[in-house]
Amino acid sequence: MIDIGAKEDVPRRAVASGEVVLQPETLEAIRRRTVAKGDVFESARVAALQAAKRTSEALPHCHPIPLTAADAWFDLKEDRLVATVEVKAAYKTGVEMEALYACAVALLTVWDMIKKHEKDGAGQYPVARIQNLRVVEKEKVDV
Repeated sequence: MIDIGAKEDVPRRAVASGEVVLQPETLEAIRRRTVAKGDVFESARVAALQAAKRTSEALPHCHPIPLTAADAWFDLKEDRLVATVEVKAAYKTGVEMEALYACAVALLTVWDMIKKHEKDGAGQYPVARIQNLRVVEKEKVDV
């Protein structure tokens, strides 16, 4: 890991977003909360929060960061579910990897929960795809 010991702790914030494209019937099941595995929104939110706190365990060059806040929210569009994650910390290094990782885990959780709805007769996923995972905002407040 990079030595960040000499750096000052400063407030930092990052927002990441991504989406999973789904069939209309799957989106309706999510909207109605009738997915067999449970509430997709709550499960994906909890998964995102857990992932944000454990990013350094999955990504070997990330420092363990004492987060001060994290949240995830979801928006259903006509053909996709959009996940957005915000992470905050007052530390020596940024939190964009925590936001990206948390968003990716949220999207994977959605996929895991809706697999049954998206598979075709051959067990393939002709529509479902995760895309556009990105940092949409990053802030560092110099003191």
